[in-house]
Amino acid sequence: MRDEDSVDTRLAARLGLLRTERGWSLDELSRRAGVSRSTLSRLERGELSPTTAVLGQLCTVYGRTMSRLLLEVEAEPAQLVPAARQPVWRDERAGFVRRSVSPPHAGLRAEIVEGTLDAGSEISYGNAPVPGVEQHVWVLEGTVEITVDGTAHTVCEGDCLRFRLRGPSHFRCPGPQRTRYALMIVLP
Repeated sequence: MRDEDSVDTRLAARLGLLRTERGWSLDELSRRAGVSRSTLSRLERGELSPTTAVLGQLCTVYGRTMSRLLLEVEAEPAQLVPAARQPVWRDERAGFVRRSVSPPHAGLRAEIVEGTLDAGSEISYGNAPVPGVEQHVWVLEGTVEITVDGTAHTVCEGDCLRFRLRGPSHFRCPGPQRTRYALMIVLP
């Protein structure tokens, strides 16, 4: 008997939904992912748990990171995310702090991140995690220079820069003070 609320059961349902949303048959998905049709069928029926390698292949075909796909099968998100429960990640060497104010979740296309860059710090991203992702950067304190699609923008306190990210991006805090900004990420 299957536990209808287990992660494996929800993952199986999500994988099936991703395929049908695209109008693909199991044969088409098998061709694209390089995974046998019978394995895909068993995965979608919840008879088999995917290996990391197979899940990675499916994530590539569906244009998702594995963490994003797994977030999509979690239970409904809490409506209130208390500050003390917002995940914070620090890159001390780069002088960057990232707070996930409203973490990503299945069924929700947007998330809000708070970023803080020390004066003189810079961070680069080699490519868009999801091509065409929409981003809005609202500077709350200081100034940040953001380069997108080869164009540099100086974004000062109170300003908002919005763009669709399709390639590399670069954030730099020219100083003399740190910069703090809100970043809204909206999936295409």
